[in-house]
Amino acid sequence: MTEAMSNDSKHESADDEDSDHKSTISYKERRREAHTQAEQKRRDAIKKGYDDLQVLVPTCQQDSANSFKMSKATVLQKSIDYITFLLQQKKKHEEELSALRKEVVALQIMKANYEQIVKVHQSQPGQNNNQISDEVKFQVFQAIGDSLFQSFDSSISVANFAELSACVFSWLEEYCKPQTLKDVALQVLSQLNHLVAGAQRSS
Repeated sequence: MTEAMSNDSKHESADDEDSDHKSTISYKERRREAHTQAEQKRRDAIKKGYDDLQVLVPTCQQDSANSFKMSKATVLQKSIDYITFLLQQKKKHEEELSALRKEVVALQIMKANYEQIVKVHQSQPGQNNNQISDEVKFQVFQAIGDSLFQSFDSSISVANFAELSACVFSWLEEYCKPQTLKDVALQVLSQLNHLVAGAQRSS
């Protein structure tokens, strides 16, 4: 009977060892499988990232007829170049916006100044009795036009339409700036004022 119990004990011990061995193998397999799944997820995420870049970055997009597959290094480089381009455009637009804001402020100041000038003139005694005639207005307009035409005539070449267009735009940039037009108008008004004052003294 003792021998039988000894044999039973050996069988139980062997079964326990087999169970421990199987448990160890099962744990390793689970770890290996979990690692494999994690690695696959990582690779899928990277692949999806490259696929998304090729869709989002215009320079990475290819025609369906083109069977050439773009390498990952090329996709990354084109993406970097495109991001750099976008940053440069952003900086340019910010500078343009800043310039426009400054221009708006300057125009608002000019508007306020002109409104103040109008108020001063309107508040002068006898202002309503000293209205400017249409003839004088036309003389001012004609004098400004004549002054501008002198620079226009000396700057424009009509050899062909392309050259004419280029000259017109160049003339506009040089002679039709707000400050230039203001100087011309002030000069014309000053000359006309002297003429009117002289005529009044003569009469």
